[in-house]
Amino acid sequence: MNGESLLPLMVVLSSFLAGVVIFSLEESRVVLRSTLNLAGAVAKLAFVGYMLWGVLNRQEFTFRHTVLPGFDLVLAADALAMLFVTLSAVLWFFTTLYAIGYLEGSPHRSRFFGFFSLCVTATAGVAMAGNLFTFFIFYELLTLATYPLVVHRGTPEALRAGQRYLAYTLGGGALLLVGMVWLHTFTGSVEFVHGGSLAALGTTHAAELRWIFLLLIAGLGVKAALVPLHGWLPQAMVAPAPVSALLHAVAVVKAGAFGIVRVVYEVYGITFAQALGVLAPLSWVAAATILWGSLRALTQDDLKRRLAYSTVSQVSYIVLGVTLFGPVGTVGGVVHLVHQGIMKITLFFCAGNYAETLGIHRVSQMDGVGRRMPWTTATFTLAAFGMIGVPPLAGFVSKWYLGLGALQAGMDWVIGVLVLSSLLNAAYFLPIVHRAWFRPQAQPWPEEHIPARGRRETAWLLLLPPLFTGGMALFIGLFAAMPFSPLDWAQLIAAREYAP
Repeated sequence: MNGESLLPLMVVLSSFLAGVVIFSLEESRVVLRSTLNLAGAVAKLAFVGYMLWGVLNRQEFTFRHTVLPGFDLVLAADALAMLFVTLSAVLWFFTTLYAIGYLEGSPHRSRFFGFFSLCVTATAGVAMAGNLFTFFIFYELLTLATYPLVVHRGTPEALRAGQRYLAYTLGGGALLLVGMVWLHTFTGSVEFVHGGSLAALGTTHAAELRWIFLLLIAGLGVKAALVPLHGWLPQAMVAPAPVSALLHAVAVVKAGAFGIVRVVYEVYGITFAQALGVLAPLSWVAAATILWGSLRALTQDDLKRRLAYSTVSQVSYIVLGVTLFGPVGTVGGVVHLVHQGIMKITLFFCAGNYAETLGIHRVSQMDGVGRRMPWTTATFTLAAFGMIGVPPLAGFVSKWYLGLGALQAGMDWVIGVLVLSSLLNAAYFLPIVHRAWFRPQAQPWPEEHIPARGRRETAWLLLLPPLFTGGMALFIGLFAAMPFSPLDWAQLIAAREYAP
């Protein structure tokens, strides 16, 4: 076994080992805990950067270990895996910085950061899983690692949200397991390969393969928050802001959406899935989720719940792109995996800043906040405009390619969904921006319970992460055509998936 084959394992272990050590630390070991967190994040970035260059040049990185006869644990770095694991590694670094500042002085920090690291470990495993068995193992580990983060505060509301989260996600995992075992009876071990591996079965087992597809998508759709499987997500917003950012931008919902991408492109294969007729129903579910999530966001006064329903809507752009038969739609869906993550983590960082610094949790409390926290609010505004799809931000690039993909696929009705959803995005984001910048402050903010910060906007560890990620949302939109951009990488993935 050479060094290249060990690199995917090292990416997983970089956060796992840090988490194991952090669990054993006393609460007072603040510097050591922060150092371990950041060292693990930097090591992961280094390993991922090396593999990115190798994958671009068609170098293979595969770790394989036989667990049981016919069941191999496989970690592999292909172009699709590297897109997700790079997003995970970059945003983990910024979320770690943010969490260190956010949880300063709070209890149970070693427990929090230990599970935080295990969560990122599971996400890296999901990203680089080389077969359905490995994907399922890390997918369920992700559920177990995130539950303690959801209930971290230990309040009755948090515990109820955690119970609901477990009920939904373990139920989804059970559906995924049934579909995986049923599929195993036809094919044996299900490897992820470009173009899929089921086309060789032909239409002999078409009915069974449609039912298996339904089971797999339903199991993955829980974490991807497809309607009507999305009920856990708004409830989970009782978690601390770093957890919300992680759930929405890096880990749980992205794992579900990423799993759907894998199943369609690398288990069934896009051409075979189209022949089976399973893409059209999935596109209808995705469209319904996009519109329903936006409509529900309109009615939410709680800021994090409004952002949660926005996630329900926005993640389904990825699923919608998967259902558009053609490389352009694939580019739009896959690149939104990155674009949505960067914009949404920025919004949750900003929401956390408002709550931590001024005690603001509701949209109705945000009058005039832009004058008290101008950098945070400017960054929130930038990310909100990106979500709406205002050029030249990252969200515009995603929607543009989804629209072109819909025309290429002959699915003109998708254009109507994209236009209506953008209008709804504007309807629930612009009132926040208007309140923050243009309304006078209605009443004093309850700052007396906040640690003294002088007239600084907020702690620098809370401000730097959203400034960086908000800047990234602008940069990758402005320079989308540059080599190595998320768009360029998505085009590489689409070319390989549709290659004959």
